[in-house]
Amino acid sequence: MAAHSWSPPLSRLLSTVKYVSLQSRCCTVHSKAQYSTAYNPSEKTFDKILIANRGEIACRVIKTCKKMGIQTVAVHSDVDSSAVHVKMADEAICVGPAPTSKSYLNMDAIMDAIRVTGAQAVHPGYGFLSENKEFAKRLAAEGVTFIGPDTHAIQAMGDKIESKLIAKAAQVNTIPGFDGVVKTAEEAVKIAQEIGYPVMIKASAGGGGKGMRIAWNDDETREGFRFSSQEAASSFGDDRLLIEKYIDNPRHIEIQVLADKHGNALWLNERECSIQRRNQKVVEEAPSTFLDQVTRQAMGEQAVQLAKAVQYSSAGTVEFLVDSKKNFYFLEMNTRLQVEHPITECITGLDLVQQMIRVAKGYQLQHKQEDIPINGWAIESRVYAEDPYKSFGLPSIGRLCQYQEPLNLSNVRVDSGIQEGSDISIYYDPMISKLVTYGATRGEALARMEDALDNYVIRGVTHNIPLLREIITHPRFISGDISTNFLPEVYPDGFKGHQLEVDTRRELLASAAVLHITAQLRSQTVLGTLRVSTVPVECTRWELCAELGEACHAMEITKSGNVYNVEVDGGKVEVSGVFNLASPLLPLTINGSHRMLQRLSREASGMIVLQYLGSVFKVRVLSKLASELNSYMPEKVPEDTSSILRSPMPGTVVAVSIKPGDTVKSVHCKPGETVGEGDLLVELQ
Repeated sequence: MAAHSWSPPLSRLLSTVKYVSLQSRCCTVHSKAQYSTAYNPSEKTFDKILIANRGEIACRVIKTCKKMGIQTVAVHSDVDSSAVHVKMADEAICVGPAPTSKSYLNMDAIMDAIRVTGAQAVHPGYGFLSENKEFAKRLAAEGVTFIGPDTHAIQAMGDKIESKLIAKAAQVNTIPGFDGVVKTAEEAVKIAQEIGYPVMIKASAGGGGKGMRIAWNDDETREGFRFSSQEAASSFGDDRLLIEKYIDNPRHIEIQVLADKHGNALWLNERECSIQRRNQKVVEEAPSTFLDQVTRQAMGEQAVQLAKAVQYSSAGTVEFLVDSKKNFYFLEMNTRLQVEHPITECITGLDLVQQMIRVAKGYQLQHKQEDIPINGWAIESRVYAEDPYKSFGLPSIGRLCQYQEPLNLSNVRVDSGIQEGSDISIYYDPMISKLVTYGATRGEALARMEDALDNYVIRGVTHNIPLLREIITHPRFISGDISTNFLPEVYPDGFKGHQLEVDTRRELLASAAVLHITAQLRSQTVLGTLRVSTVPVECTRWELCAELGEACHAMEITKSGNVYNVEVDGGKVEVSGVFNLASPLLPLTINGSHRMLQRLSREASGMIVLQYLGSVFKVRVLSKLASELNSYMPEKVPEDTSSILRSPMPGTVVAVSIKPGDTVKSVHCKPGETVGEGDLLVELQ
């Protein structure tokens, strides 16, 4: 097991307890990331816990419950009957059909499941009912423990207007703005003028970026008021809005807090969550490269002040916006476990789910503030079934026909709720996993993340690994020069994948040529013997052409043992390795550097699809003669899409504002109908 050093105060504290000492949650055992819950078997909590959630967070909670000797109950929709969290739990109850409103948000069905199974407590995970005060009240009425804060804290922090007033009273820095409810568009304009542009219009009951608009002038304020109120009403059933000063080019940094029912509260350092798209996080890390100890402590102390002001008890997160001068302003408090909690666990050694269970049972916190370390560095990439080339990520659906997590690498943790054969459907969030890497330094954590992304095998759905790898290898990210505007600033015209330079283009072409030759040589043999005895001795020299994009590249290749030398584009590339074409991963050595490639497909036409440096490239490899003859082949005429409208992503049609006969040729969909990516919706005249 990899050992990590701890600060002297923590070492002294842990030497007095009778159970296993804390270690980094990303420590390595048998080359796989393991949980190392510090569990005292004599400390009784609950016999049975129901997890009112699904996917990776349900699996995450079940893992800690198993370590603590607690039986678990999974709830699931009918389409999730074979899901991983269902298989992991001791019991499972179906709570309804696929739509979340009829299953995971169905409080009546979940309450029935609690009664049937005799669960003593409920862990809500995140999302769904995790911040629903009515659900918490119903549990309390049944004598069932809600593993989270009391209802008054959920209510107070769930309303952005009320939470801001409480934060002000608790002497927490808040963003300048109007603290009341904005009722009309003209009132919004007047308030915006008083605050000074730009302003942020946001839903009072909002979250996840919904109901938020930035306005730079009066017209944008009127428009933003209208759209934000509509979105807030449809998403939260509450159209109330507030207006704040917009902090231009900020960082999004949050403080993890942990509090018990005895008045004790801790801050567990910060998480940097500035890499976002559509106000949703993509890559997070702990600690932040930006904060100094003075700012960190000030933010942590204010976060604890807020937690105590609402008598908070459980794990929670206080989110701040931080400007370029390290001024920080309260954004909101999430009264639940955060998606990105694993990176805090990595640098502190605390199991936050275990701490939530202990607090819910009424135990006091085990540690003091001075005992909380920053031990190493952790980075989390949110791996989604999304197309990153469309608005930095539009959902993809499908079945995972091949799936392999990079757990063969040290100091890698993967929190997932899927497996090979799982379906990514339109009904739920398209997250595949949370990929976490840990290192003694940020450089180590980043290098491991790069390797982990290259070794992650996902087939059957489009995924965002190309974007994730480009982010963590970008010079601005490496230097820590980031903000919430990172993606639009770095990719103003949208994400285009890895942009090949001269050397990397040569590497890609050479690799494709070598894999083409390897496949040809393999096809000539059966069990190591030539298929036809009259076939000449194995060739060691080839002249090929490779088509990449619109260009055709001539190549000369020679082979000596397992080493190929390729001349292409005026340079030489040496490629060697074990060319196991049956493996999804192809570890190659290219000009002395290790590269992990993935061959996604190969066609008889010579087309090879490779995942290289995270992005997918199509290279067509042909013999010199075939390339010359190919110029005579007719080109496929692209479809004329000027008069049709296709679905940009899978989903459900909410409304059709036209009908056949209204200046259109035909409508191919209707409200409530499920459509796939690329499906024809409307034909225009």
